[in-house]
Amino acid sequence: MKLDPFAVEVIRHGLSAAAEEMSLVMTRSARSPLLREAGDLSSAITDARGGLVGQGRDIPIHLGAMAYTVPELLKVLPVGDLNDGDVLIYNLGALGGNHLNDVKVVRPVFIDGDIVAFAVSLAHWPDIGGTWPGSYFAKAIDTFQEAMRIPPILIATADGVSEPIMQLLKANVRDPQACEGDLLGQIAATKAGERRIVELCRQHGKDIFVATLTRLHDLSEIEMREAIRALPDGVYEGEDYLDDGGVGGAPARIHARITIAGDEAIFDLSGSSDRVSNFCNTTPFIARSAVAYSARIMSGRDMQQNAGALRPLTIITRPGSILEPGWTAAVAAGNHETSMRIVDAIFRAMQDAIPERLSAGGATTAGVLFFAEPRPDGSWKMLYEVHGGGEGARYDRDGVSATRVHLANTSNTPVEVIEANYKIRVERQAIRRESGGAGKYRGGDGVVRSYRILAPSVHLTTCIERMVIPPFGMQGGQPGQTCRISLIRDGCNVEIDGKSNLVLQQDDVVTIESCGGGGYGVA
Repeated sequence: MKLDPFAVEVIRHGLSAAAEEMSLVMTRSARSPLLREAGDLSSAITDARGGLVGQGRDIPIHLGAMAYTVPELLKVLPVGDLNDGDVLIYNLGALGGNHLNDVKVVRPVFIDGDIVAFAVSLAHWPDIGGTWPGSYFAKAIDTFQEAMRIPPILIATADGVSEPIMQLLKANVRDPQACEGDLLGQIAATKAGERRIVELCRQHGKDIFVATLTRLHDLSEIEMREAIRALPDGVYEGEDYLDDGGVGGAPARIHARITIAGDEAIFDLSGSSDRVSNFCNTTPFIARSAVAYSARIMSGRDMQQNAGALRPLTIITRPGSILEPGWTAAVAAGNHETSMRIVDAIFRAMQDAIPERLSAGGATTAGVLFFAEPRPDGSWKMLYEVHGGGEGARYDRDGVSATRVHLANTSNTPVEVIEANYKIRVERQAIRRESGGAGKYRGGDGVVRSYRILAPSVHLTTCIERMVIPPFGMQGGQPGQTCRISLIRDGCNVEIDGKSNLVLQQDDVVTIESCGGGGYGVA
């Protein structure tokens, strides 16, 4: 079919706008501060086969994994079983997933009886059951200790939301009211996406719409191949380390071997550590997401990241490794910690080949402090706090302070929201001065934030990397300072481990000092 290039662009931008609207609907309707304020959610639109074609300006690690969410679903769920108005919910890692907190809601979009697209809403649920409030259990030996596992199941049909399934979900989480509100927000978001897709089909015609999606994949493939062809052929190797989880508690290695040959690239991650003893394992889909992001940065182009852009990339993981540990491994932290280390390893591999496109190591950790406050009725209030830090310096400038880098772009929760909704007082919010690494250009500085507990008790989870291994400098620049967490109790100041679960008491003060970015070049 001969397609009008202007119509292709109109549809492309229409898909992006539809995904953006989905995220806005979710943000405005969610109950959890993590979604409403921090924005730990993403929206995407796929074609009828599940190929990613439209996405919001959301979280890269989510969006990369969502390229596999629907294709893997369709391997176990026949398309013929779906009807107009159906909405599915699931979170299993084997179905193009990541950690179990990231719940996917998927709506097939029908035109004249045929599926033409899927609208996908992903949201991080602040609690989804499991051993510890918040569903991050640092000592989990398997994923069954982490959270409730949801296979693909209909949460809604054309007749409305399934009340039995809603009740089942609410019975297995610690904040059922927030869970229900967040889930209804996701369903509404997919409905908004469906409405915009139907409008595009009615405006341009169903056949033109479907053909355009195929064309968009092809255009992205062409652009990615051109970008790879512009890179120097060769084999490049780089590595970085998670703080622990290896044999005897040693740092866990993430290794990347990159082969550039013509217009194709192989990213071999099989040299990475074996499955680790904590919750920093991750799924191969998260590994692919991190590689897809890195390839886009290596390209130096602002290309559309859809399924076609993945075609020139071969991504290799190893069964039994930290990046392919099996579907029963604990993976809660791997989503935002191990994925970042893949990016760091790739950047270190390519730093001499394309130094002008890369930055030194930054705050490649979510810096999670998760506060769970029990209510008198037995339910819990959840405060999932993420903390930025210093960006790594680049070849032409200093790093930015107090920001998020690479695969995450969530915000912290405003102090006013915390103090209005939780028995917690934020006593300090500041830049961690001089925490960035020195160099010709200096790394950005981290942040300092202190929380005083006003409730009788609060459960705390820490999930923070870069406590031991600092953000690296590049081209002779110095590393940034590592993260630090401390607890003041009864006048005594003690260090807290970066991966821990503990119970806080009234008047305890927890302080996080996030890491600074690495410097670039010799001063």
